[in-house]
Amino acid sequence: MPETKVVTDDTFEVDVIQADKPIVVDFWAPWCGPCRQVSAVLEEISAEYGDRIGVVMVNTDENPKVAAQYGIIGLPTVNVYDKGELVKSIRGAKPKMLMLRELADWID
Repeated sequence: MPETKVVTDDTFEVDVIQADKPIVVDFWAPWCGPCRQVSAVLEEISAEYGDRIGVVMVNTDENPKVAAQYGIIGLPTVNVYDKGELVKSIRGAKPKMLMLRELADWID
């Protein structure tokens, strides 16, 4: 069962941009209540669809460089990267059913 991986400013390029499958990036911070909801949903999605997508987490407090590079100004934000390109940005907490709809292009 795949687990969500922690990615940093230093590892983002290799773990996300150079990945061989689509990567869902959970931009979060410890003080963000809705971020905990999103993280739990993404952990479930990773367990179910980890063969098709990767799910990683970026703590924006500890990794401001990558957050600034991709214009993350509100949390939670979930970005999808495919073949090194940002292809979707999802802002705000969403229940699992809606998150699955948002990610359908990469998991169906």
